[in-house]
Amino acid sequence: MSKGATPDFHSPTAPFMVSAMSETLTPALNPIVLIPSRLASTRLPDKPLADIGGEPMIVHCWRRAIEAALGPVIVACGDAAIKDAVEAGGGLAVMTDPDHPSGSDRIFEALSAIDPAAAHDCIVNVQGDLPTIDPNVIRAVLAPLQDPAVDISTLIAEITEAEERTNPNVVKAVVGLRQGETVGRALYFSRATTPSGDGPLYHHIGLYAYRRDALERFVSLPPGVLERREKLEQLRALENGMRIDAALVDTVPFGVDTPADLDRAREMLTDG
Repeated sequence: MSKGATPDFHSPTAPFMVSAMSETLTPALNPIVLIPSRLASTRLPDKPLADIGGEPMIVHCWRRAIEAALGPVIVACGDAAIKDAVEAGGGLAVMTDPDHPSGSDRIFEALSAIDPAAAHDCIVNVQGDLPTIDPNVIRAVLAPLQDPAVDISTLIAEITEAEERTNPNVVKAVVGLRQGETVGRALYFSRATTPSGDGPLYHHIGLYAYRRDALERFVSLPPGVLERREKLEQLRALENGMRIDAALVDTVPFGVDTPADLDRAREMLTDG
């Protein structure tokens, strides 16, 4: 899509083919992509509005999601300044309660406002601090939802850096993938180095796709014991018997959390 072009949110989502990890999918889904965004950030104030190549970071994230071609892309805003920036860049945005405790709550409010007739049965939640994400990575999150038993899908990448194996800021996903498999059931998520023994460790990538009823159930649940202990929201789903499957991708998308990250993102987009 050309810079500044606006998607037609009101038109039906066209049929599509998704290429993910060398598999061709024809999902019987009608996805919508929602990007939760708010200004509050301790390490990088006003992060969504940070300038990258003359445009706010949130607009770059919106554009990467548009390029994934899954369906309409809407930014769920906690602040009017974000909505203004997205619309100035050609995107679509909706205001939500600024005090939501999580991005999941924010996208559910946005979904309820923009799609009250429940036309979209799959909600893809893309973080608003991934301005360089490969659209193919976004597309890969639909692969696990081929299985109707899966409630929520997410992404993982094999850890290749030794430091990441013990870094508590790198969330590990316990997924029992056999050799050659690219989709598996997530059994647990932890900041600890897990599982033990020989074999790969997987870096969890916080990008999700929810079946609509699963998202509605998830946001209705109280925080779980393990969720509070690990400070990982996805454990709430596992504690309540919901099924999360993960698709294996090659790389972890670069997230912007600090001024140094922002400088690197500017370099990456300039180099690209």
